[in-house]
Amino acid sequence: MSLLLLCLLSFCKHSFQQFPRACTSADILIRKECCPVWNRDGSSCGELSGRGSCQDVLITDAPHGPQFPFSGVDDRENWPSVFYNRTCQCNNNFMGFNCGDCRFGFMGANCTEQRMSIRKNIFDLTTTEKDQFLAYLNLAKYTISQDYQIATGTYAQMNNGSNPMFRDISVYNLFVWMHYYTSRDALLGESKVWTDIDFAHEGPSFLTWHRAFILLWENELRKIVRDANFTIPYWDWRDSENCDVCTDEYMGGRHSTNPNLLSPATIFSAWQVICSRTEDYNRREVLCSGIPEGPIQRNPGNQDRNRTPRLPISAEVEFCLSLTEYETPPFDQFANFSFRNTLEGFANPNDAISNITQSSLHNALHIYMNGSMSKVGGSANDPVFILHHAFIDSIYEQWLRRHTPLQTIFPAINTPIGHSRDNYMVPFIPLYRNIDFFVSTKELGYDYDYLVESTKDLFEEILANYLQEARLIWPWLLGAAVFGCLVTALLNCIITYLCQKKKQVFTFEERQPLLSDGDKYQGVTYQTAM
Repeated sequence: MSLLLLCLLSFCKHSFQQFPRACTSADILIRKECCPVWNRDGSSCGELSGRGSCQDVLITDAPHGPQFPFSGVDDRENWPSVFYNRTCQCNNNFMGFNCGDCRFGFMGANCTEQRMSIRKNIFDLTTTEKDQFLAYLNLAKYTISQDYQIATGTYAQMNNGSNPMFRDISVYNLFVWMHYYTSRDALLGESKVWTDIDFAHEGPSFLTWHRAFILLWENELRKIVRDANFTIPYWDWRDSENCDVCTDEYMGGRHSTNPNLLSPATIFSAWQVICSRTEDYNRREVLCSGIPEGPIQRNPGNQDRNRTPRLPISAEVEFCLSLTEYETPPFDQFANFSFRNTLEGFANPNDAISNITQSSLHNALHIYMNGSMSKVGGSANDPVFILHHAFIDSIYEQWLRRHTPLQTIFPAINTPIGHSRDNYMVPFIPLYRNIDFFVSTKELGYDYDYLVESTKDLFEEILANYLQEARLIWPWLLGAAVFGCLVTALLNCIITYLCQKKKQVFTFEERQPLLSDGDKYQGVTYQTAM
């Protein structure tokens, strides 16, 4: 059945290739205005339908930290101002580069219907759901994106936009390229590069950027398969002794003769990676162009054990969640007692002190996979990346719910370049700020199965609290009950005694005449004076 589904989906894979790419022509690049027409009403940004309008991009002037001591040398600085200074600003629940989509968590023609999607553990998927997920990934690998192209040169190499350098790319590879582009080294000319720059890692926006990244990936998969209910699963790797998703039933087993490759029994063995040769690009002063560079490599468990001895354990995750500070200066891989830096894996998961010689939690998974996933630029080539980052996102969500931070705690200045609260995320069009994803998943229309709070669970939690309090005070309750019984018994005795005495008095008085013949009250009636 899964094979049939895969074949049917693959049969449709060319149906999206004929769509034009918005905002990549010389005219638009020179004008620096990316405000495409929404085809349903023929107006820019769907303005005639009230969906949005073309507006100036307002760039924050917040100073960044000392990690990148240059200015005006990289296209990603003050994103997206090098390429565009006007884009669509969408109204209400509308979203997208032309305001043609719905904001996360909404659906319907007018984006007024709310929905809540639930991401599941991959091992809790039914066989049909699991096979469907794998088929969707494979379809995305070979389906050309209908909306986006990738840049194959810098803005300067494009002669400031007059000579566009873009090319088509598949939906899956688009996201591989985006992850490469945001984390690549800065090209300084004369074969010189600056490596201490990354717009999605080693800084406060690590978690917010990847939250947006996975959401957009999930959204694009829904579009190409026309399945609005599809959600990306996660892999809970806590306490695992090995890569239990690395089987042919799931994400691909190990090749029988070459331990660095995937088993030919998995569809992923035929995949070709892109953007994996950073040193070569830097030497030639070029960008990744999306051309195939060989098969996925993966050799889990044979990693550098001095850096990463094993997969993370539950106690390390729990300690990380107990940290109260989301971020601390200097807001990079050297931050101590930072939840973000500890979860990212640059700080010890037992004391939260920075230690860049070790790779823990998030980083540990990448190192453990020992292959394509272990180099930042090309790590998204391995589909395990999606499962891993969905789980990292769920840990981030746990922290948000446990500590309920104000948005003002997200650093606004002196962060690594691109990581401040109001910076736009590289390389997303439409534009999103880092702070836009410093919110609960519930505000973005999704949740995780193990974090969903049912009415039953809430009642049991409340009851458990009362029972715990009762266990603490039961000796006092027992003593009060015994004392109460003694007091009650004593009062009963006193009341019984008094009643008997009163009865004796009444008996004596009843033997006397009520009125004697000579009583002065004889003949008086019982009337009250008014």
